[in-house]
Amino acid sequence: MIPGTMMDFPLSLTHLLRHGARVYGDSTCVTFRGDHTTTKTYREIEQNAARLANALARLGIRGGDRVGTFAWNNDTHLEAYFAVPCMGAVLHTLNIRLFPEQLAYVINHAKDRVIIVDGSIAPLLGRVVPEIPGVEHFIVVGEGDLSSLPPEKVIRYDALLAAEKPEFAWVDVDERTAAAICYTSGTTGHPKGVAYTHRSCFLHSLAVCGALHLSEKERILTIVPMFHANAWGLPYAAFMFGSSLHMPDRFLQPEPLANFIEMARPTMSGAVPTVWAGLLQLGEKRPLDLSSLDRIVCGGSAVPRVMIETLEKKYGVNMIQGWGMTEMNPLGTVAIPPIDVEPGTEEHMQYRIRAGRILPGVEARVVDGEGRILPWDGESVGELEVRGPWVTGSYYETEAPEKFRDGWLRTGDVVTIDPKGFVRITDREKDVIKSGGEWISSVDLENEIMGHPGVAEAAVVAILDERWGERPLACIVPKPNALVDGESIRAHLEGRVASFWLPEAFAFVDEIPKTSVGKFDKKVLRARVQEGQIEIRRIDPK
Repeated sequence: MIPGTMMDFPLSLTHLLRHGARVYGDSTCVTFRGDHTTTKTYREIEQNAARLANALARLGIRGGDRVGTFAWNNDTHLEAYFAVPCMGAVLHTLNIRLFPEQLAYVINHAKDRVIIVDGSIAPLLGRVVPEIPGVEHFIVVGEGDLSSLPPEKVIRYDALLAAEKPEFAWVDVDERTAAAICYTSGTTGHPKGVAYTHRSCFLHSLAVCGALHLSEKERILTIVPMFHANAWGLPYAAFMFGSSLHMPDRFLQPEPLANFIEMARPTMSGAVPTVWAGLLQLGEKRPLDLSSLDRIVCGGSAVPRVMIETLEKKYGVNMIQGWGMTEMNPLGTVAIPPIDVEPGTEEHMQYRIRAGRILPGVEARVVDGEGRILPWDGESVGELEVRGPWVTGSYYETEAPEKFRDGWLRTGDVVTIDPKGFVRITDREKDVIKSGGEWISSVDLENEIMGHPGVAEAAVVAILDERWGERPLACIVPKPNALVDGESIRAHLEGRVASFWLPEAFAFVDEIPKTSVGKFDKKVLRARVQEGQIEIRRIDPK
């Protein structure tokens, strides 16, 4: 063995902050305020992060202490994104949409000492104040109803920073120490914590920049919440290569989002499919200017083919599907077709509607029910397992041995992988429909149903069947004034899916329940079906 001669230089967010502020100091974070925008340069973000770090140190925060954020995507949240981990503490982004009992649980489990809270949503946090006695201070950003917060613990963000200097002796932390903690959305049991290291965030940022071709020219509309898996790593990646960030704050409805896009002219964006579905529906009612957008990164759930095609044909926007998990920092694949596949062809589209190609830094395998490793042939179906430098090897102070196997993370996704490394997700293990000994992919069936011109959203769950064991129930949200029934859905699906996939049971609903991060919540949907809260209409297939 010949020892290397390279410096042992830590891969840390501290370096990333210094780099972004100095090399790309004129890049900007633009925050939407409803009728106008405010702008801070990356140089100013670093100075305010220094002020915040000084203030937190004055409040007694030391290395390893947890600081929570309960906030929207905005400039002050970005300041905390850097101030907390770069002073040696640990950032804990709190999901503002968690149920109160889950919110109290994660705050107590992480042992947050300070929480930075946006005044506009202070009442949501105030609901759990009696259950979180370990929180010593609530640092409030902006205005709002603070009556539910203990006044002796409330500190105003602006006043706090005004008393501090814009310089801080940033800590050269050990790259393997925790920089941030994110909790899973807790669809079963308590949410589980994943402690991202400085090293994992740094390496993940490099992968994001490479996969999405980020550069100083980009203006990234970051809609995916900063409390969800570090906003897919976009804030850190932007600082790494100087891409400007556009933050929508609380204005996430289709109309204000459209106004922000038209006002700020972002070049790319990232959000879950439901966001784009809402914007496309708005575009059916009034002109929608998306001309500044070159591409959109979309994930969280499968992207319907019709959405990809509509954005491209009507608005000239390239939608890129990606896949990842909170447990993966989170990005694992990006669906950019191989260079030798002709754009505009059916083969090209088939690559685009997959979960994507495995990124460098992520190793993947497909495992069957007996634990046997299956080939990458695009046909063998099994559970996806992953490992790598930004894949968690355990949960934070929580035992979950069933989630790991021989050093690999078990994702729970049922997939195939082709010889080029493209992953196709056929379902989640808990959502796949087993009908007459055959599997029906709820994901693929949903995507085909959403291609119907009268369908706004569709989710498919299994219902019991005496003959076949399980059959698909198609739960459908029709578009306004659209005439949609089971017969027209089946007629649309004819020739698009196998005949035994065609559903005989339908439910037409006002909305599909969603998780705290915007995914279809099939657990809630199944419960409503079982409790008779949803009317099921059956048709005779003949």
